[in-house]
Amino acid sequence: MNNTFTAELASRVGSTIEIATDNNLIEGILASVSLGVVLVIETGGYSDSNRRYIALNAINFVRFSSAA
Repeated sequence: MNNTFTAELASRVGSTIEIATDNNLIEGILASVSLGVVLVIETGGYSDSNRRYIALNAINFVRFSSAA
């Protein structure tokens, strides 16, 4: 995976993020970026926050919330 993409994600740890894969749209807080995997703490829904590990090569696009 592109080192620039990984570095950009790492610089935004703690941000609200939306990640699209082929099968899912995950929204939450970007918790960490490491060796080909990102950790997102999902927010919303009916359960407590859930941890989602996503392979960098499975990501189709990311979107960050802009501060209002």
